[in-house]
Amino acid sequence: MSAWDEAGLGAYLPPETVLGQIEAAVVVTDRQSNLRYANAYAAKLFDFPDAPERLVGRSLVSLGFEEEDLGRAAELAKQVLRGRAWDGTLVTVQPRGSRVFIHAQAVPLRHPSGSIDGIVIVGRRATRHSSQQEGDRIGLLERIGERLARSLELDVTLRHVAETLVPHFADHCFIDLFQGEKLIRRAQINAGGWEPKPGTWAKVGEPITYPEGHFCQQAMARREAVLVSDLVYNEYPAPNEQSMRASEDVGLTSVVAAPLVARGELLGVICLALSHLTEREEPRYDVDDRDFLGAVASRVAVAIDNAMLFEEERRTALAFQTSLLPQVKPTFDGLDVAWRYVPAKPLETHGQGIQTQVGGDWYDLIPLSAGRVGIVIGDVEGRGARAAAIMGQLRATLRAFAQDDKAPAEILRKLDDWCRTLSIAPPGAGDHFDSPRASCTYLVYDAWSRRLSFANAGHDAPLVVIDGEVAELEIEHHGVLLGVRGTGVAGLPTYREETRTLKPGTTLVLYTDGLTDRRQRADGSGHYTEAEARQLLCAAVQKVAGSPAETIARAAERAVPGDIDDDMAIVVVSTSREDLASWQATFPAEAIRVSEARRHAQRIFERWGLSRHQTELACLLVSEVVTNVVLHTAGPARRRHRMALAPAGARVGGGAARAAPRGWDTDDYDDGFPERSARTFTLRMRRGAAAVWVEVFDADMRLPRIRTAAETDEGGRGLYLVDQLATRWGSRPTKDGKAVWFEVPVNAARDAAT
Repeated sequence: MSAWDEAGLGAYLPPETVLGQIEAAVVVTDRQSNLRYANAYAAKLFDFPDAPERLVGRSLVSLGFEEEDLGRAAELAKQVLRGRAWDGTLVTVQPRGSRVFIHAQAVPLRHPSGSIDGIVIVGRRATRHSSQQEGDRIGLLERIGERLARSLELDVTLRHVAETLVPHFADHCFIDLFQGEKLIRRAQINAGGWEPKPGTWAKVGEPITYPEGHFCQQAMARREAVLVSDLVYNEYPAPNEQSMRASEDVGLTSVVAAPLVARGELLGVICLALSHLTEREEPRYDVDDRDFLGAVASRVAVAIDNAMLFEEERRTALAFQTSLLPQVKPTFDGLDVAWRYVPAKPLETHGQGIQTQVGGDWYDLIPLSAGRVGIVIGDVEGRGARAAAIMGQLRATLRAFAQDDKAPAEILRKLDDWCRTLSIAPPGAGDHFDSPRASCTYLVYDAWSRRLSFANAGHDAPLVVIDGEVAELEIEHHGVLLGVRGTGVAGLPTYREETRTLKPGTTLVLYTDGLTDRRQRADGSGHYTEAEARQLLCAAVQKVAGSPAETIARAAERAVPGDIDDDMAIVVVSTSREDLASWQATFPAEAIRVSEARRHAQRIFERWGLSRHQTELACLLVSEVVTNVVLHTAGPARRRHRMALAPAGARVGGGAARAAPRGWDTDDYDDGFPERSARTFTLRMRRGAAAVWVEVFDADMRLPRIRTAAETDEGGRGLYLVDQLATRWGSRPTKDGKAVWFEVPVNAARDAAT
């Protein structure tokens, strides 16, 4: 009788006694891919956080497959449950972040009756020694190629390379790329998170020079992979003594260096090394490893070359995009302003394909007459250079239209007409031409009257922050996208004006849909809905309500976690809590009133701290503009406004005479111009930090223009003087006449307005 029979083992041998001894992972699942059994080696290979017996009932995905391999795991289960075996390579991500290549074989688990009750998976680590078979090598190369193809962003590609090779093929991975004539360390990763001491090995971003005879130098010079099987018996020069000392401390044993060559151009070098950081069956590279890793290097080079080409294209497109946006943030009286433009990152998992990720988002702040500010934000449909080019044209066109000081709705109507001219396909465009469409919101804010007028063309409503509360701005007329009419859609509503009176300290947060659209959840479980993203945005803004505009813009930018699928723009404007100094009075349109208006203006200019020279200049211009109005005022006023008229000699420094702001005023559009009769004019002056604005209103609808006076003419030179002596001047139609205005600078050395 044998020892086995004497011990009774021949009669009963538990499966774990056998399966627990073999150097292979054995995993059994039921038909729903829930784990029913895992041996001890499986717990070690997959780095289970719990004992194998505690994993029973969990899904197969608890083995930690990479996201890209979840589909392969599903295909494995589908194929095996149909009665066919499956053979292939899978990649798991262990809790510490390292990736392990596993060669797996799966077969059906059959009941004695013949039915398939589950799946049996046998897996082994695809080590260098076990990957000698050509099929395994091809499979691993395919997996590496798939991983490298997932991103066109250079830094991400280099990280993928290093993570793929360490610790599976190497304990250390170094990637150096040429930047001009210099060789720069672009990636470095070491097994187990080990880091060399400062001043030894070159860090990422630092230049490195390999001496003559160094294996990396030889690989680049010969343009072929170089194998150093045993560093103990082969001496090679090091970049410096500190580098050599670090190599000895970590115990480098074997090295393979391969050149990175794409399209015949040497891009750099990749170096893999084995050391004492890990225990391996074979601690040294051999000729097969050199050839295999040389093949890997060729794929890495192509991936790097593609990423570098894409990065260059993206930098060009981004430079083009940003050059079309405002470069210097202006300063406006009564407003604290901040803005952001963020291009989308090339996403790895969202299926966006090859693209530059720049688009047609734009914003602008336009100085208008008498210190008013035009605020615009918009988004051209589509991505890439064409969307950016259309955006640039839209911004320039809107700026030109805005200088006419027309109402926001009329500006949008003119902009929509302009978009229609672009709806005609150019020759050769064929059926692939898409007429441009864009959303846009245009607002005009008057810091002295605190009036906000706006019109909307299908853009998301901005957020408004009042007394710490955040809500969306109520827009009654959302309008349609610019350019939609050019596609032949009939019966669309026209753009409409709306007005609000802002309370002191109100903040507006304008943004494009890139901030709230398709943002991946932090836990990876799908995407936030637009409603959820807006809730996150409102919560983030509310936390910093009352802070400077820059702080609010920063909070809005970071409100929704995750990479963005589309570029985004943010504009934040906060109104002052203090009233701005102004004065106005109405006079009969009589010649004798010119001197009276000038005396009032001189008194106010002196109180506002203008120098004598500036006061004299401003009073001269007041005389010229008022005289022009007195000579030409005619015709009845078309309508009367609700705004109360400030009497002559109104107070200085408290803002234009007006009703105190009481939240939102939803009356019909009111531009804040004083009412006047056919034979009166109104003189209004405003004091800003760096300029004084003077406006003269009358009921004549004719806009003044500069004309060339002959030598014998007694008049015709007034507006010419205004044009030559004022910083800026202009005229604009009002609802019952016109306004002529000019701007003069304030001496910065003088005291502030009293």
